[in-house]
Amino acid sequence: MTKVTGAQSLVNSLEAAGVDVMFGIPGGAILPAYDPIYDSKIRHILVRHEQGAGHAATGYAQATGRVGVCIATSGPGATNLVTPLADAQMDSVPIVAITGQVPGPAIGTDAFQEADIRGVTMPVTKHNYLITDPNDIPRAIAEAFHIASTGRPGAVLVDIAKDALQMETTFNYPKQVSLAGYNPVLEPKTQAISDAAALIAQSKKPVLYVGGGIIKANAAKELLLLAEITGAPVVTTLMARGAFPDSHPQHLGMPGMHGTVAAVTALQKADLLITLGARFDDRVTGKLSTFAPNAKVIHADIDPAEIGKNRHADVAIIGDLRNILIKLNPAVKAQFAKSAPDLTPWQNEVYTWRKNFPLGYDKPADGSISPQYVIERIGKISGPDTIFAAGVGQHQMWASQFIGYEKPRTWLNSGGLGTMGYAVPAAMGAKVGAPDTTVWAIDGDGCFQMTNQELVTCALNNIPIKVAIINNESLGMVRQWQTLFYNQRYSNTSLESKRIPDFKMLAEAMGCVGLRCDRPEDVDKTIEAAMAINDRPVVVDFSVFRDAMVWPMVAAGKSNDDITVVRSMAPVWDSQEL
Repeated sequence: MTKVTGAQSLVNSLEAAGVDVMFGIPGGAILPAYDPIYDSKIRHILVRHEQGAGHAATGYAQATGRVGVCIATSGPGATNLVTPLADAQMDSVPIVAITGQVPGPAIGTDAFQEADIRGVTMPVTKHNYLITDPNDIPRAIAEAFHIASTGRPGAVLVDIAKDALQMETTFNYPKQVSLAGYNPVLEPKTQAISDAAALIAQSKKPVLYVGGGIIKANAAKELLLLAEITGAPVVTTLMARGAFPDSHPQHLGMPGMHGTVAAVTALQKADLLITLGARFDDRVTGKLSTFAPNAKVIHADIDPAEIGKNRHADVAIIGDLRNILIKLNPAVKAQFAKSAPDLTPWQNEVYTWRKNFPLGYDKPADGSISPQYVIERIGKISGPDTIFAAGVGQHQMWASQFIGYEKPRTWLNSGGLGTMGYAVPAAMGAKVGAPDTTVWAIDGDGCFQMTNQELVTCALNNIPIKVAIINNESLGMVRQWQTLFYNQRYSNTSLESKRIPDFKMLAEAMGCVGLRCDRPEDVDKTIEAAMAINDRPVVVDFSVFRDAMVWPMVAAGKSNDDITVVRSMAPVWDSQEL
């Protein structure tokens, strides 16, 4: 067989794995790999920061369902990937990170730019590798892609010593991957399906509690069928927005800390939670001991570690969610043919909550722009095919609340880790993966200042994303908590972003079109102007009302029974009134 370098073997392996794009920055330890990358058919996008590379890989993976790839050098290059690796792992996103390492004989000597990235990332990856023998490179890459994309998706890191990239080897990519001890269960047990169907048929107050696993499993169609068979109301978590159409009459919206009144209350009063690819996260459950106190639980998930982790499951179904629903749907139909429950009283109750307590917001009394209005109008003008990537904070919650999501993979955000700076590079990755789709980053002025340098990457690589900066010159969610819980003592949350920097000029300096909107009457025409520009990135600085808040709200550590809706700082409803 023809001899190649370890570096050429790496690039050949990535090509064999089906990689079409990767995001990265070269450096000393990874430099040998960049020479064969020069001739590769794989598109390499040179980012401005490794964190941007990692989030771009995540955005690409979330938008396409394929494995995202990022590449960095040793030491600080690798450690800059820690946040996006942890972020992807928390949200079950399939990414593979390739990092260079100092030469094998130098490992452990505190060599220049050495970091034990395998040790550092072990808690925040699904698996990781340190490769010192070039013969191991094809196997490690094949396994990394297999592990990242099968079972519960996640992040995998492959760290390769520089001398392994320089040595000669033969390229032999595995035809198949078989890993001892790693055998994700894909097909559910027949008895579990039967038990679940029987429990659904007995329920008078069921709720379909839908998590991001439905999107990962490409099971949206099967979910829709189950909803229509059962007639049960549906709630979609922050990671599941778009898994079930917002416009569907059975949809109650998002549950949790900033969920809709109907979604939160339905979970609390349900007698059965049909839990699909959700993990009973604290942001959904509130005080766990008081969550859905009268409900039995069907918990379907591909990850057996999630079953019983936070809430006991009366029926556990382990397997791929699409496979589960393909078998559960006819089983429920057969049960209903014998005896179908009458859900009319329950449906009337939950849909009355939805009607009486819709999401809403007040117009600022000073005539300034409501941030919710900006986000709502972007959603309406852009339409349901648009991909939205949000940063973290108030704008993230408003984007999850006031944009209608009709399709999977149109809503990208950092749900579990809550990573500021996620939106711009994630939008970049999504646009690379879906070049013919409009991609908006909904960002805060705080988040934007963490990773906006990737707009240079977008401008130079013809990646025309659109960015809406919801500029309230504050770390808005932290300020909201200071207003509510710290007697309005605003310690270090003022960013002065309406003064410095000038976001319009900053965007233009980075090769983008910069727009500014200061008046409510200009919102639509500004969005339409941004929509009309498709040959360059566009950044719109929306100067919004500073003290707008996210409602409804369940305070951290409180019961979901304590959900409160507030307008103008005056409570108008809480669940005790029901």
